[in-house]
Amino acid sequence: MSDTDDWRATLQETRDRKDASFADSPRSPLPPDERASFDGLDYYPPDPDYRFVLSLHEADEPQRIAVTTTTDGDREYVAVGRFQFDLGGEERILTAYRSPGDDETLWLPFRDATNGETTYDAGRYLDLYAETDREAGRWVVDFNRAYSPFCAYSDAYECPLVPAANWLEVPVPAGERYPY
Repeated sequence: MSDTDDWRATLQETRDRKDASFADSPRSPLPPDERASFDGLDYYPPDPDYRFVLSLHEADEPQRIAVTTTTDGDREYVAVGRFQFDLGGEERILTAYRSPGDDETLWLPFRDATNGETTYDAGRYLDLYAETDREAGRWVVDFNRAYSPFCAYSDAYECPLVPAANWLEVPVPAGERYPY
């Protein structure tokens, strides 16, 4: 099996587990009356062109910022660095954030030209984990794993909005689509 085949199989397993959780878990963001008829989220087909292995350009002095939420609240994050990559023939930059006290996980929220068309209008997220998303000191930024926040499925959730610094002008047709 090739590396690409392994990657596709792992991605499909992740998607299958998420779909099962949405259908069966008491912690599912779906309203209980929708879970029985739920047959899975809608996803773009896997595309390795939207998977990048990148260095994190760490900030000299990470900045704490308040990110507005969908319920007009705020959540605090630390802007720890930036990822630079080529997408749509141009260099793009996304800021990576951490929750205060979390030294292992990076939060990479983004908006793109698919929002409101084929993806959730407020943007999508990527979570990067040090133990699984590192390759030789670099981070795996795989937009095929982009997901809609739980507030896309229920008003019971408060979700941070994507900071303007992470708004991409190009489409990123990878990951979860919306509505499901």
